Amino acid sequence: MTSTRKALRATGPARLGPVRLGLALTGLALLAACSGPGADTTTATTDTGAAQAPTGDLRVAVISHGTAGDAFWNVVKNGATDAGKQLGVTVDYNSDGDPGRQSTLIDNAVSQKVGGIVVSMANPDALKTSIENAVKAGIPVITINSGSDKSASFGAMAHVGQEESVAGEEAGRKLKEAGKTKLLCVIHEAGNVGLNQRCDGARTGFGGTVTNLQVDINNPTDVESRIKGALQTDPSMDAVLALNPQVAVSSVNAVKGAAAKASVATFDLNADVTAAIKAGDVLFAVDQQQYEQGYLPIVMLKLYRDNANTVGGGKPVLTGPGFVDKSNVDKVAEYAARGTR
Repeated sequence: MTSTRKALRATGPARLGPVRLGLALTGLALLAACSGPGADTTTATTDTGAAQAPTGDLRVAVISHGTAGDAFWNVVKNGATDAGKQLGVTVDYNSDGDPGRQSTLIDNAVSQKVGGIVVSMANPDALKTSIENAVKAGIPVITINSGSDKSASFGAMAHVGQEESVAGEEAGRKLKEAGKTKLLCVIHEAGNVGLNQRCDGARTGFGGTVTNLQVDINNPTDVESRIKGALQTDPSMDAVLALNPQVAVSSVNAVKGAAAKASVATFDLNADVTAAIKAGDVLFAVDQQQYEQGYLPIVMLKLYRDNANTVGGGKPVLTGPGFVDKSNVDKVAEYAARGTR
């Protein structure tokens, strides 16, 4: 462990690129695990006044805007709970797609005096007061997934996720390179700023005609019907960009139902999407590696509690975008099937 610590001190999070940062965090996780319940966490007291490391369980509340049964957020939850088990951290996971009720979950966590809060911000302004109150109460907050531009101003110590506009731009560019000229971008949650940023980015990267379509992910039958209707209304639409794995499946069904020639691409992964990529029904998936969005904040909060470490230097810790297509889907599918991609 001594050589590992020396290596980390020599590099430092501020000097690491995105790939190196991920490796460093993995190493930090191992270090944090060594100070878990089964290890000797006593720090010798010297005449310099070195303090004993904090003792007792760390309890973290993870509060997402995911809706019930959303495969994407199940993977985030798996990441958080896996990290908790490995590091001896108690993780309470709750989610609610309504920003008002999500704020209440944050307020409840503050009243319970948890040791840290991890929160996704699909609707940042609705959560602002609750997050600021958590920070005022001395509870470290890490934001994930959405709302990176508001994270620091609300007092959060870090943000973990991908830059949605950048990811959207890259997705649009890949569709353009595939020869597509008319794109339907399907937004499945009203008021989610991250989804609008994805479509705006896709519009920049695509260069052709981009039309947004608003649907409700809680009504899969209607999602498929609306996409099918849009394709039938405009047969020249040759690409559909879904922003969620479940919507991707509905998009594939809609294309087939409309006898359309449109190609489907999507954000995010699950086993259905990897199967669709293998079958040629989906061109590619933008992978933001949401398992890391659950896992890394638990590591970061434990390091902060035990060693006053921070990560990111005030900049977002990026987990994407990566891309999964036929060239790498076989390997990724193995992990998606077990709920970690």
